[in-house]
Amino acid sequence: MRDERMSFRGGPLVDMPLMLAAVAIVTLGLVNLYSATSVYVELGQHSRLADTYVSQIYWVVVGALMAILAAAVDYRHYERLATILFAGGMGALGLVFLLASDIRGSARWIDFGGFAFQPSEFMKIVLILMVARCVHNDPKTEPRTLVDLALPIALTAAPCAAVMAQPDLGTAIIYALISGSILSINRVRRWSLFTLVGAAGVFVTLLWNYGMKDYQKARITSFLNPEADKTGTGWHALQSQTAIGNGQLFGEGYMRGTQNQFGMLPDQFSDFPFAVFAEDWGFVGALALISAYAFLCIWAVHIASQAKDRFGAAVAIGVGAMVFWHAICNIGMAIGVLPVVGITLPLFSYGGSSIVTMMIGLGLLMNVSMRR
Repeated sequence: MRDERMSFRGGPLVDMPLMLAAVAIVTLGLVNLYSATSVYVELGQHSRLADTYVSQIYWVVVGALMAILAAAVDYRHYERLATILFAGGMGALGLVFLLASDIRGSARWIDFGGFAFQPSEFMKIVLILMVARCVHNDPKTEPRTLVDLALPIALTAAPCAAVMAQPDLGTAIIYALISGSILSINRVRRWSLFTLVGAAGVFVTLLWNYGMKDYQKARITSFLNPEADKTGTGWHALQSQTAIGNGQLFGEGYMRGTQNQFGMLPDQFSDFPFAVFAEDWGFVGALALISAYAFLCIWAVHIASQAKDRFGAAVAIGVGAMVFWHAICNIGMAIGVLPVVGITLPLFSYGGSSIVTMMIGLGLLMNVSMRR
């Protein structure tokens, strides 16, 4: 594959396809957010529109600066700091139970200096670095056993348990998927893999019966038959599917989406921005956005294949997996094929912690690409 990187003043080569894909998605996200918040103009709430939109621009700028910082420092230094960062991340997750604000039944955000900080989002980056470090320090060529996988599984289980207690099922699922994606670059013995799958099945059963609240179960089961409770658990999925269907081939037009403009689409900023976009721009626009995400994920795998060491490859796979699973889960719940679990659309959904985390991840991906 041709090298598409660009060097500035003799420095490391900047990965232009990666940067352009990220800029395109962020730009579309800001355009979409303006449409999603335009309903407040109709309601006479201009200040809320301005606060939401300007706040997102502010976080995009902060995220871009953090991405530059993440890319500037050789990624091998992050391997040495991974243990310290992991301890700090677990400490921050612990502080949630002491300092967090309760929002709609979940305590995930810590108020700090006038803005809400969500430690579970930044823990995704820390988990990528920590599991990547485990992969790097285990350079065996033979298939792995359960003993070999015990440490990364334990390191994943710790933050999963912490966020499940908040409760935040969606983030726990993302943690597990990211870690599993990174570990997939290693070969695993067949019986060890069967044992892991069986243990996961037992764990999910126990979690369903004893660890999940009734409203969480209702969210998971409602996507199978959302019409059974149209005004309750099925409301979000039904309104999202209606909005996407309204878009048809070319959309209803920018800021003209019926479900969005009439205020029928809930959480259109964070959980269902894809429905707003599909209603405005139709199937063609939705396909273009999905293609941008597909390119970003494929490019992450390409960067991993050219990384100079196992740590760099694992980090690249981890960041690509973070973007991939977020996009799959968010779009899946928007179109009704996955349950609504509150997972954001990367670089697109409203939220400071989410977009800064994603941009830090892309900064790490750029870092690996620049030093491959």
